[in-house]
Amino acid sequence: MGAIGIQSGYVLAAITLFALPIAAVAFARSGPAWRGIGKGPFAIEGATPPSRLGRPAPPVDPAIQAAEARQMLEAKSYRRQQRGEPALDVEAEVARLLESPQAAGPGLDERLRAEVRELVVARNERLMRGGQPPLDIEAEVERQLGDLIGLGE
Repeated sequence: MGAIGIQSGYVLAAITLFALPIAAVAFARSGPAWRGIGKGPFAIEGATPPSRLGRPAPPVDPAIQAAEARQMLEAKSYRRQQRGEPALDVEAEVARLLESPQAAGPGLDERLRAEVRELVVARNERLMRGGQPPLDIEAEVERQLGDLIGLGE
């Protein structure tokens, strides 16, 4: 029984010493395989969606906008009723929301316009300190607002 125990220890050591170089070679040669994981024709990493920067937002269909607003307000009214609160007047809320000034033209949020103006003035000061010609502040504000809200061509 003792001889079998010693021989099995030698066998285990021999197998380990035989398998160790094979495993080391296999590990050393597996680098390219590891770098290739996640790559290939079905990989998500390389498929980035096209950038929308610089392109105007597509126009919003007023009928679709009104239908979506009505759906959201009906759901809000339903949840209020479930809590025991009075229901909303959906049609009045839709009218109020859709007649509020949109982010276009003369109804543009004046705080946004003021903030963009401050940024343009700061850029203008930087340009003049650098010896470059100043920008037309009003034209630059309108251009940046158009780019920001998708009205720029």
